Amino acid sequence: MHAIYQNLIAMDRWKLILEGLGNTIIIALGAIVIGTLIGAAMALMRVSGNRVLGGIARGYITVIRGIPMVTQLMIFNFIIFAPTGMPKLAIAIVSFGVNSGAYCAEIFRAGIQGVPLGQTEAGRSLGLGRAQTMWSIVIPQAVKAVLPTYTNEFVVLIKETAVASYIALMDLTKASDMIRNATFNAWVPLLSAAVIYLCLTLGLSSLFARLERRLARSDRG
Repeated sequence: MHAIYQNLIAMDRWKLILEGLGNTIIIALGAIVIGTLIGAAMALMRVSGNRVLGGIARGYITVIRGIPMVTQLMIFNFIIFAPTGMPKLAIAIVSFGVNSGAYCAEIFRAGIQGVPLGQTEAGRSLGLGRAQTMWSIVIPQAVKAVLPTYTNEFVVLIKETAVASYIALMDLTKASDMIRNATFNAWVPLLSAAVIYLCLTLGLSSLFARLERRLARSDRG
C-alpha cells in the first residue's frame, strides 16, 4: 500500500496517469476515424478497376506499411509539420491515422473482394448500376465480414500509441515512465499502465463482439 501511495497518490501523480490515458484515448479515436476514411477510399480505389487510382492506392499502402510507425511519427513531427507549429497531439492523431489507413485499406479490400461475385451479378440483373450495387449490396456484406479484423486493427492502434513519447507527447506509457523516474519504483506505475491498456483493449473487444452478435441476429431475423 505504501508503494501505491508513493507512486500514484503522493504529489497527485495519478493526474499524470489520467492525462496520459486521456491523450491515448484521443489519439486512438481520432486516428481510427482518419484511418477508416482513408482506408475506405483506398480500398475503393483498389477495386475500382482504374489503373491510375489503383496504382496510387497500392503505392500508398506499400510505403506506409513498409516504414515503422515510430519513424513515420518522427517524420510527421520533425519534418512535415515542423514549420506549422501544429500541436503534438494533432500531429500524433494524423500520423497514427495515416498509418492505420494503409492497414484498414487492405482489410476493407479483402472484405469487398470476399463478397461472392454472384451478389454483384444479382444486383446488376435487378437494374442497379455498378455504384448502386457496391453501396447497397457489396459494402454492407463486406462490413460484417471484416468487423473482427477491423476490431483487431483498433486494438493494435491503441497499443501502438505507446510510441507517442518519441515526440515528447504525454501518453499513458510516458506518464508511467515519468512516475518511475521520480520514485525509482518500476512495479507500480508500469504495471498500472499495463492493466489500463488491458482494460481498454478487452473493453473494446467486448464492445465490437456485441456489435458483431447483433449484426448476426439481424441477418437471421
